[in-house]
Amino acid sequence: MSLRNEPVERAATLPDGRELLVRVGVPDDPYVSKRELSTVMAELYEGGRALAVATTLLEPDEVGDARELAQEIASRLEEGSIEPTAAAIEPLADRTRG
Repeated sequence: MSLRNEPVERAATLPDGRELLVRVGVPDDPYVSKRELSTVMAELYEGGRALAVATTLLEPDEVGDARELAQEIASRLEEGSIEPTAAAIEPLADRTRG
């Protein structure tokens, strides 16, 4: 299992009722094959539209850590302790896990 083929996704409902998707995985790049990419991104989507993107310290094979990160972002969004912005998720994405 790898974040290249199977990104981690979590739904989050914000305090204002909006539904977001938290995605942690290797991003799509029309010019580079996923097997050549090693960057793992944390992304927030609302209705298919990207709201925020942050580079993580994760490697594509760190699926368990990606699950932990996605859950932490989703939980913090739901409790209202962070906003759905890149500036808010970046400090979480920059931490090492495990």
